[in-house]
Amino acid sequence: MPSYLGPSLVQLVHLFLLVVVNTMVLFALAILLTRTLWCLGGNTTTIEVWEIERHRTLIRRARVFGGYLDGPDGVRVRIQKQEFPYDIGIWNNIKSGMGLEFEVNGFEENTLSWPPPDPDRMNKLAPQINLEEAFTYQRQYHSQHEEIEAFKTRQDEDIRRRQTGPEIERRRPFHERYAHYAEMAGDSDLSESERGGNSDSGEEGWRDSEGDRLGDFGVDEEVEFYDEDDIPLAELLRRRKNRPYT
Repeated sequence: MPSYLGPSLVQLVHLFLLVVVNTMVLFALAILLTRTLWCLGGNTTTIEVWEIERHRTLIRRARVFGGYLDGPDGVRVRIQKQEFPYDIGIWNNIKSGMGLEFEVNGFEENTLSWPPPDPDRMNKLAPQINLEEAFTYQRQYHSQHEEIEAFKTRQDEDIRRRQTGPEIERRRPFHERYAHYAEMAGDSDLSESERGGNSDSGEEGWRDSEGDRLGDFGVDEEVEFYDEDDIPLAELLRRRKNRPYT
């Protein structure tokens, strides 16, 4: 066949680019299909896989401290191993994944919840407020001038407190808070992510087994931890608005 009846150079380049792009898309879809079938066989979602891995991390940490970890306000939380309750076999998992009712395997007691307790995501207790201090009518002032000055002082303190805004006290990474305990237990009890690596963002720097963080999926990591539970929503929105995008 003469060359002038065949494809032109532009068409050949276009065909080559289509083959390359289609191959990459097909490869990505194959990985996604494999991942979906794997999760369907295990009756898990991506978030539940993260919860399982997080639970294993807490178990390794609690092994160093006799089965307990510190929560907010000094609360000691017992960490015990729990099995994922919805894994009831591959075939039953597939049928359950397509339905609306989810059976449990019965390995754990019905009183245990899933996901297991996580000290890093427990809410802080509300501070105890003395209601008697909210009323000022019992305070005796020698003159009306002193009462007005006391009111102005309280008003100035409120203004300064609102301008300053709530301060965030981030928890240090696990390897920094319990370095001496980790040395006593040995490095084998802690994973690479728990020994620190190059992350200095505290507990919210935890990564799954594939190295992904919540921030990689568009989740605001800062509001996921109890250190900011008491911050008003308006303040969080303001910080998100002022945050530079990279």
